[in-house]
Amino acid sequence: MGKLNIAPTKSNLLVLKKQLTFAEEGYDLLEQKRQILIFELMSRLARARDAEQGVAKALGLAFAALQEAQLEIGSDNIDRATLAVNMDHQVDVSGQHLMGMEIPHVTVQTEPVSIQFGIGGTSASTDVAMTRFIEVLPILAELAELENAIMRLAQELRKTQRRCNALSKIFMPDYRETINYITGALEERERESFVILKMIRDRLGQSLSNNI
Repeated sequence: MGKLNIAPTKSNLLVLKKQLTFAEEGYDLLEQKRQILIFELMSRLARARDAEQGVAKALGLAFAALQEAQLEIGSDNIDRATLAVNMDHQVDVSGQHLMGMEIPHVTVQTEPVSIQFGIGGTSASTDVAMTRFIEVLPILAELAELENAIMRLAQELRKTQRRCNALSKIFMPDYRETINYITGALEERERESFVILKMIRDRLGQSLSNNI
């Protein structure tokens, strides 16, 4: 944008200097926020990678156990077992505050699975398979929480970066250029006033000398 269209007066110069100081302080705070957001984002990205690996490993074990149970008691008995499973799991979602944002925190409380019909329709491998799938739930919840936090942190980081850029590349340079322009104009005006006053004093001195 360049120099602001504003009259080169001392009052305007004082106002601009105050606004520039305020903008510089705001930029410092935004830069601190940006650094914290980057740290939090990178930390959660690393944790999300670990959680993805954990989910993949847990699901691999669960499906392997399910396949073993199917081979042992057959798919029909597995289907009947899933319909008779009595599950009492709880998923709680609360909010965590970070840099003015609310990030969901997911907690999963799992309970041992019980089957409502006779034990003859199941086997130890069935219990193992169900247990393996239950073990996936907390890790999956953690991954969902991390992915949601990553999305929100990335959005906030982009917004903060835009504000930092606006201040450092547009607002503050324009104000500095305008302050320099007004400072130069005022100094030039003072020099002109000094020259004029000197000329007046010289002429008055000459007039007084001629009259003596």
